[in-house]
Amino acid sequence: MCGIVGYIGSKPAAPILVSGLRRLEYRGYDSAGIVTAHRGNLHVTKTAGRVDDLAALVKTQPNGGARGLGHTRWATHGPATDANAHPHLGGDGVVAIVHNGVIENFRPLKQRLIAKGFSFQSATDSEVAAHLIAYELATIATELDDAADPYTPLIAAVQAALAQLRGAYGLAVMFRDWPDVIVAARLGSPLVIGVGDGENFLASDSAPLAGRTNRIVYLADHELAVITPDSIRVVHRDTGHVEHDVKELSIDASDVELGGFPHFMLKEIFEQPETIRNAMRGRLDRDAATAKFGGLNLTPQQLRAVDRFVLTACGTSWHAALVGEYMIEALARIPVEVEYASELRYRNPPLSPTTLLFALTQSGETIDTLAALREMKRKGHPTMAICNVVGSTIAREADGGIYLHAGPEIGVASTKAYTSQCVVMALLALYFGRLHHISYEAGLRIINDLEQLPDQVEKALETNAECRRIAARYAGASTFLYLGRLYNFPTALEGALKLKEISYIHAEGYPAAEMKHGPIALVDEQTPSVFVVPRCGVYDKVVANVEEIKARSGPVIAVIEQGDHQVAELADEVIQIPATPDFLQPIVAAVPLQLLAYHIAVLRGCDVDKPRNLAKSVTVE
Repeated sequence: MCGIVGYIGSKPAAPILVSGLRRLEYRGYDSAGIVTAHRGNLHVTKTAGRVDDLAALVKTQPNGGARGLGHTRWATHGPATDANAHPHLGGDGVVAIVHNGVIENFRPLKQRLIAKGFSFQSATDSEVAAHLIAYELATIATELDDAADPYTPLIAAVQAALAQLRGAYGLAVMFRDWPDVIVAARLGSPLVIGVGDGENFLASDSAPLAGRTNRIVYLADHELAVITPDSIRVVHRDTGHVEHDVKELSIDASDVELGGFPHFMLKEIFEQPETIRNAMRGRLDRDAATAKFGGLNLTPQQLRAVDRFVLTACGTSWHAALVGEYMIEALARIPVEVEYASELRYRNPPLSPTTLLFALTQSGETIDTLAALREMKRKGHPTMAICNVVGSTIAREADGGIYLHAGPEIGVASTKAYTSQCVVMALLALYFGRLHHISYEAGLRIINDLEQLPDQVEKALETNAECRRIAARYAGASTFLYLGRLYNFPTALEGALKLKEISYIHAEGYPAAEMKHGPIALVDEQTPSVFVVPRCGVYDKVVANVEEIKARSGPVIAVIEQGDHQVAELADEVIQIPATPDFLQPIVAAVPLQLLAYHIAVLRGCDVDKPRNLAKSVTVE
C-alpha cells in the first residue's frame, strides 16, 4: 500500500506526479517517491516522510521527462526508510515498479533471485517484483525479437512474473528501453486509468485524476493494461484482449480541495447534512410509505423470503453495521448477525439458504470485506454492497447494492461516510419493515423522522464551539471511556475509535451497563467518561450509570437531549443535541463525538487528516 499515480504524455511528468500524490495523502503513508524516464534512463527520487519532503527533494534533484510513476507507501515489510520507499528498480535499472498490496511468497522468490545474482537494496516484498520482471524480460526479450507488436516482450515478461506471485497487487511498471509505455496490472488492489487527449493517467483511485480528465477505465482483477500517450490496451490473463469500458468520472477538483476549512476532516463533518440528504434523495416513497432502491436486483418476493441478514464490515463500517442490526431487528423483526469481515472470510458459520449478506465499505476495496463477500458468493448466498465509491471492486462484484453518494472522503478517519451508512441502514430497516409488519401510518411516521434528520444534524453542528471548549479542558487526558446503551452503544464505540485514530489517546467504548463489569476499574479523577445519553427507552438506566461514575470522582462529559436538566446537573460537561427518535439518535449523536475528537487532536498537534500508521483503503490483510 498505499497510493499510485502515473502519467504518460507530453508535459513534464514530475509536477503532475507530485500533485497526484498530494491528492492521495488521505490514504495514509510514511514515504513517497517518483520515477521518470528521461534521456535513456530511469530517474528515481524518493524519501521517507511526507510528500512535502519529496517535493523539496525534487526541486534539488529535478526529474525530467514526460513519463513517470509516483507512489506513497504505507509500510508492510520493512520500516519507513528512504531505501524502502517506492519506486524500486530491477535488474540494474532496466525496470522501475510501484506496487500496492502484499506479495506473500516474496521470501522464496527473493532467495531464488539472489542465487541468480540479483542484489536487493530494500527490505520490501515489492522489490522482488521489480527484479523478477527484469529477469523475465531478459529471458523473454531474446525469444521475441521478431514480434510484430513491440510491446509483446513487456506483456509476456510482466505476465510471467505475475504468475509467480502469490498475494495482492496493484502494479505499475516502466522500462528503461521502452520509455513510451507504462504497463499496469491488478489483483485485489485497485487501479484506474485516466483517459486524456495525447496523454493518459494512472492512479490507485480517482482522486488524483479530478480536474485532469473526466474519463476513466477501471481495471479488474487479472487484467493488464498497456498505456501509451495515445492508446490504452487491456489484456486479461485468461481470455486475452479485453474491450475496456470508458466511464465518466463523477468528481471534480473542488471535491478534493479544502474549500476554506483547515482540515478535510472538519470539512467532511460539516458536509453531513448534505450527504445525509444525498443518501436519502429519491429513496423515500411517501405514496407507499416505504423506501425504494434501484440496485438491489432482487424482486420484493425474493427479498420478503429473506429470513436472516449477515452484515459484514471492518472498522467504522462495522460500527455502522451494528447500528443497522438494532434498526433492522427493531423495525423489520428479522434476525441480524454482524461479523467482522476479517473473521467471516475464514469462518464457516451455519447459514440458512435464505440468508442475505450486506457488505458495508466506504472505499469498496477493503480486502477483508471483499474476501468475505466472495466467500459468501461461493456458498450461493445473494450479496449486496453498501458502498461510497462507484465502480469499486466490491460494488462491481456484489449481486446488487446501494451507493452512499457521500462524495470523496479525504480524511482518513471516516465521518460523513459513516453517517451515510447509518442512514442507508435506516432506509433498509424501513423497507424490510414495510415488507413484513409495519403499517402504512407507521411507515409515514418513519419517513417524517428521516426527512427531519438533516436539519437535526445541522443543529448538532452548532455544538462545535462547545466541543472545542471541552476539548481544551480534557486534551491532556491519557484514557477516555465512551458509554452508551442500545442504539447508542455503537455510537460509543465509534466515538472511542475516532479519538484513538486521530489523537492517539487510548479510548474504549462499552455498553454503559457493562462498565461495572471491569472498565470501572479505570475510573479516577483523570479519566473522563463520555456518556451518550439522549432520552430513550433506557434513559433512567444510563443516568444510573452516570451516577456510578460520579460516585468514584470520574469526570463526565454527557451528550444529552436539549433541555435535559437531570443529566446536566450530574455531568461536568454537557453537549446538547436536538431530540431525535431512538433509531436515529446514533446519527445525530455521532456529530459532537466527531467534533470532540477533532478538536482534541488539533490541540495535541496531531496530523488530523493523515493519522500515523493508518490507511484510508486497507487493501492488505
